[in-house]
Amino acid sequence: MTTVSRQAVVELLGVLAYGELTAFDRLAEDARLAPTLRGRAALARMAVVEMEHHVRLTERLEAMGADPYAAMEPFVAALDAFHDGTRAKSWLEGLVKVYVGDGLARDFYREIAAFLPGPDRALVEESLSETEHSDFALREVRAAIAADPSLSGRLALWARRLVGEALTQSQAVIAEHDELAALILEGSGDLAGVGALLDRITGAHTERMHALGLNT
Repeated sequence: MTTVSRQAVVELLGVLAYGELTAFDRLAEDARLAPTLRGRAALARMAVVEMEHHVRLTERLEAMGADPYAAMEPFVAALDAFHDGTRAKSWLEGLVKVYVGDGLARDFYREIAAFLPGPDRALVEESLSETEHSDFALREVRAAIAADPSLSGRLALWARRLVGEALTQSQAVIAEHDELAALILEGSGDLAGVGALLDRITGAHTERMHALGLNT
């Protein structure tokens, strides 16, 4: 069993807490792109859920004796760069980002969470859980492509860009935080274990793309 340092837990909760905060901002903003009130309300509800997760994570950091804002600060630049570089220009781009981009991030951090002690692992998994909101994004995008198949190519390119940017951001986060890097390597066992972890993430991404009806 991997012995997890307190700092590794603080770093993981910090990046997740800031990720949830930025997700709230982005979803609230993207909700204004919705063509219907139903869609606008759906994204607004997603934003509320993200903020609830943010609060739970910051409360846990405080319970550990850590300053949640200090824990989040080291991740601001990387996550802001990702979101600034992948700002949705349309309703459908926003939904693909919800389903594909956020899904990839969830898979990545869920893999790391598997190495944490029980209580913290449960908290992280709850924060990363997919809800009916992902199903909403899936239904909306599939319906749009069915109505206009020409959308498929453009949205597939957008999804591939999201994945490239997300991987770059994730690598930057890990490279700049030794405790997280050590947690992944030690938890995976060796480099072959890290490779298997990445294969699982890639496989889950491919399944999401296929579910949307998009080529990888």
